[in-house]
Amino acid sequence: MNSFEPHQYKIGILGGGQLGRMLIQNAINYNLNIFVLDPDANAPCKGISNFKKGSITDYETVYNFGKDKDLITIEIENVNIEALKQLEKEGKKVYPQPEVIELIQDKGLQKMFYQRNNIPTADFFVTENKKQISKYADFFPFFQKLRKGGYDGKGVIKLVNPDNLEKAFNEPSVLERLVDFDKELSVIVARNPDGECKCFPVVECEFNPQANLVEFLFSPASIKKNIEKEAISIATQIAEKLNIVGLLAVELFLTKDGKVLVNEIAPRPHNSGHHTIEANIVSQFEQHWRAILNLPLGDTSIVKPGVMINLLGEMGYEGPAKYEGMEDVMKFGGVYVHLYGKANTKPFRKMGHVTITDDELVKAKQKAKTVKQLLKVVS
Repeated sequence: MNSFEPHQYKIGILGGGQLGRMLIQNAINYNLNIFVLDPDANAPCKGISNFKKGSITDYETVYNFGKDKDLITIEIENVNIEALKQLEKEGKKVYPQPEVIELIQDKGLQKMFYQRNNIPTADFFVTENKKQISKYADFFPFFQKLRKGGYDGKGVIKLVNPDNLEKAFNEPSVLERLVDFDKELSVIVARNPDGECKCFPVVECEFNPQANLVEFLFSPASIKKNIEKEAISIATQIAEKLNIVGLLAVELFLTKDGKVLVNEIAPRPHNSGHHTIEANIVSQFEQHWRAILNLPLGDTSIVKPGVMINLLGEMGYEGPAKYEGMEDVMKFGGVYVHLYGKANTKPFRKMGHVTITDDELVKAKQKAKTVKQLLKVVS
């Protein structure tokens, strides 16, 4: 029998935001020795890890951070790939693998990967600059997505007709045909080095159109069994084709004519998996550790139906964060508040999330609407 000696093992996380924070909160249960690199001196991970301030995109900084670690992982894709490749060459375990992160960093490579592997996705073209977009006049309306650097809705613009070209990005982009969708879905899949693969049940996301961030997440998704089966099959296929080790979030569209199309993927814990802390037997954060440490993957079954709300900074407020309505929402049973350790708020900044569980999803939804009305982040 293999022994588990976590204190002998040094693990580095690139990125010290809320995803890293929740990874560490789970890692504490396993006595894992965690080190974090982040450019923000006041990052959410600072107080709960061996923290180092530094750039995660600079070769030397990332290489020097990783060279005395046994395993390096990420909580954000925007990291220096060449440093991770060198660390891997020198025998360090890097999960997810650098080549996987490199592909996912580039939305153009992502789309070509789907095309190459017959994975259903919206029609697209790849362009180098604004001038090239005018060649695709017949393609309007579409979304223009920057190939690199987009995150949480940034780097995406909707272009309805050629008159909109003035506001288009003049950088390498993907033009993606608008999808007439009925629902936005997400599947989180985990895979370990032995090739064991497990998916969490499909969830449904409702977006805030102003912030382009998830407003409500519902678990399980209200979809037919055949759609659920197809979504899980697609997520598993992507994980296996990528040969990824760790978590992979697969965002999907369910079209009005019943097709399931891949939107985007992320090789890390994801906003669409936060509810799993309370609503599933194993959380996405524990599953990530199990995957990259090559431990048996946990049971992803739902414990109770759940709703997740992102706790965003209110419009018109910027400065030290205050949470109005906290006492009121904590009077409800099955309400779990998670704050991210961010001292200051600003409009639409992710300050935390709330998970609401109940025996029936319809009851959880009703409770979630009340929680959303009561709990506000102001200054």
